[in-house]
Amino acid sequence: MRGLALLLAVVLTLGVASLIWADSKLQRIDALTDYPGRGGNTPGTVTLLVGTDSREGLTEEQQAQLSTGSESDAGGKRTDTMMLVYTPRGGDRTMLISLPRDLLVTIPDYGQNKLNAAYTFGGPPLLVRTLEEQTGVRIDHYAEIGFGGFAGIVDAVGGVDLCIEQPIDDPMAGINLAPGCQTLTGPQSLGFVRSRYGFAEQDLQRVRNQRQFLGALMKKMMDPGTLLNPFSALPLLDASTEAITVDTGDHIWNLASVMWKVRDDPLTVTTPYDGMGSGAVGSYLVWGPSTTAFFDAVASGDTPPQEYLDPGP
Repeated sequence: MRGLALLLAVVLTLGVASLIWADSKLQRIDALTDYPGRGGNTPGTVTLLVGTDSREGLTEEQQAQLSTGSESDAGGKRTDTMMLVYTPRGGDRTMLISLPRDLLVTIPDYGQNKLNAAYTFGGPPLLVRTLEEQTGVRIDHYAEIGFGGFAGIVDAVGGVDLCIEQPIDDPMAGINLAPGCQTLTGPQSLGFVRSRYGFAEQDLQRVRNQRQFLGALMKKMMDPGTLLNPFSALPLLDASTEAITVDTGDHIWNLASVMWKVRDDPLTVTTPYDGMGSGAVGSYLVWGPSTTAFFDAVASGDTPPQEYLDPGP
């Protein structure tokens, strides 16, 4: 019994030490800044997840392997993925809400533009402020990852199992995938969540694919076979902490909470919109009554009515 107690004490000590070490390695940015007129807390918990097309830290060889091109070729760093992880008050089922980058919004000090322009103009603080003012929802936590970090996390868990319904051949994203169930590598996974030109609905299909993939990745990361195996857990911890940027007030246990919620079969939805339009910013999705009603429910801490929930993955 003494030996078992000693072993448990050592495991617990190492676990706590690993968490403290991992938390200290997280990249941090002041994303959730206060500003005049910022609203109060939204009932429930809201986390903004952002995937950027940052090539920071990638060699030319890695850029070629991941089919990313250089950051100068892309015209700077932009948001490829924006999602809200929302848990309503009272512990109702968590929602994974995709935010299409082509939604027309009002960006403070810049006027009307597509949502992803907010990050380009002012980074995480302006993106957060734009979303909060547009939706009436206050964001509690922030997490961001770039191209190289994303692929590294997938490879650290030994790939992600995914079932693909139709072939995807997209040279721009660097993938050629046959339909069926398969294990995707880091570069293949990055191509899958980036690809949009091979689909009739382009970006709208891409955000569905991103939700499908994120759920599969979180299940793999939070699986006991991954977490309890030091040969997978430590590389994963190392890859994640070096790749992910969070708000200055966030910690690794906040990330773990979000991962757990996403792996546990959340409701998935693309932000509703009311048609399409075109203007000085090009083609865009209209922020209309459906969009406002959807976020009014979220801002109240409730689950939006069924009519606003799409059936996609």
